[in-house]
Order: sequence, then structure tokens, then C-alpha cells
Amino acid sequence: MRILMVCLGNICRSPLAEGILQHKIAEKKLNWEVDSAGTSHWHVGETPDPRSILTAQKHGLDITYQRSRQLKAIDLKTFDLILAMDDSNHRDILRLASTQEEEQKVKRILDYVEDSKVKSVPDPYWDDDGFEKVYVMLDEACTSLIEKATT
Repeated sequence: MRILMVCLGNICRSPLAEGILQHKIAEKKLNWEVDSAGTSHWHVGETPDPRSILTAQKHGLDITYQRSRQLKAIDLKTFDLILAMDDSNHRDILRLASTQEEEQKVKRILDYVEDSKVKSVPDPYWDDDGFEKVYVMLDEACTSLIEKATT
């Protein structure tokens, strides 16, 4: 399975989601690939936000090798599942879809968390304290995704 995590700039939420899911995939020895992208071009080529890097390191993950890239229409063809961090990202991804099959690949990551009243991962870019909260949300969603996909 090939999974793409998508947020706005690909420096805060989606790099954390990529790192978390990669770690869980390795632990479970799953034959999955994960990548991340942003709907905007603002940070292309940059490393994740230093606060995302620190949050990941606090949890034993290294995401310093990641580089931001912009989502492309070809991603909807090459990935099996595309996970948006929020409603705006979800809409932007769907605009690139050219078939119903591609549209069906696009989900919100928090759709995998049962009974969650929240469906969007907040962008922590403007909130230094938000990175840990985002990590916890993404960790739960990634765990749930694996459970649902492997049972």
C-alpha cells in the first residue's frame, strides 16, 4: 500500500504524520510506503518546521531527512490512499482528481479515529504549543489506520 499524507505547506502536520506512520509500519513489518506533500508551493525543498522536528525527536522519531514537496495530479494515480489533514486540504486534493477512482482514494486522516468529534487536524504553525497536540492526534489516527487496514 502507498499512502500520501497531505497538509498545506508540508512542513508541520504531514511530515509528522509521515514519520509516525513510517515508524508504525516498520514496527509491524508491513510492506507499505508513506510520503507527504503540501497543497501549496510555499516551502518546496525545505526541511520540516523545527518545532515538528523537535516534537518528533521527543517521541524517538527522526524526520530531518524529509523535504517539502507540492502535491501533483500524478500523486492521485500513484498512491493508494491520500490522507488530508483538514477540510481545506481535502477540497484542494479533490480538485486535482480526474476520475471517481481517484476521488475515492482521498480521505481525512481523522476519519480513521472512531467517535472523533474533530475531523480536521489543526495547523500548529501559529501555535508553538499545538505541535504536541497534533502529534497525539496523528499518532492515534495512524494506529487506527493500521488496525483497520490489517484486520
